[in-house]
Amino acid sequence: MKKAAGKSTPKSKPAKAAVPKNRGLVIVITGDGKGKTTSAFGQALRAVGQGYRVYIMQFMKGRQYGESVAAQKYLPGLTVRHSGLDSFVMRDNPAPVDIELARKGFELAKKAIASGLYDMVILDEINVAVDFKLISLAELISVITSRPPGLDLILTGRYAAKEVIRLADTVSEIKDIKHHYAAGIKGRAGIEY
Repeated sequence: MKKAAGKSTPKSKPAKAAVPKNRGLVIVITGDGKGKTTSAFGQALRAVGQGYRVYIMQFMKGRQYGESVAAQKYLPGLTVRHSGLDSFVMRDNPAPVDIELARKGFELAKKAIASGLYDMVILDEINVAVDFKLISLAELISVITSRPPGLDLILTGRYAAKEVIRLADTVSEIKDIKHHYAAGIKGRAGIEY
């Protein structure tokens, strides 16, 4: 094609560094609104639908909720584990058993991450576990920075640390604009659990 007289050709933009195709992502889902765990389970469902093997560790949750029951029943590519009691954890003074159970869950999650058996690992409520000092921030950062290169890692829960946000590829904040709890409507099966 001929160049028109007096017109310059547009300069090409410098090429961006190519991101390796096997580079796993770090996704943080935080905020005070409802839907962080629900979003992570939706991501897991999408991943399993693409043939991924997914491992979820739910911190500070001592019983199975609807999503984990369905996962075990219908999704063989999805492994869900729980770590904690079925009670509230005191933020400023967690019981020794809460710390112990969180530590055990974290060790299991680290083994799953290092095993090479999973394409995606979700650490549900890990941000809260770190904020409550059940797990140290330094340990979580070590897991993020030393994970296998192709592993996608999703971290949920309120109170995501600034250091974790800096390391993430994607951060979504779920904001509480309006919630049925404020109107006195209690949690329901299929909605909250």
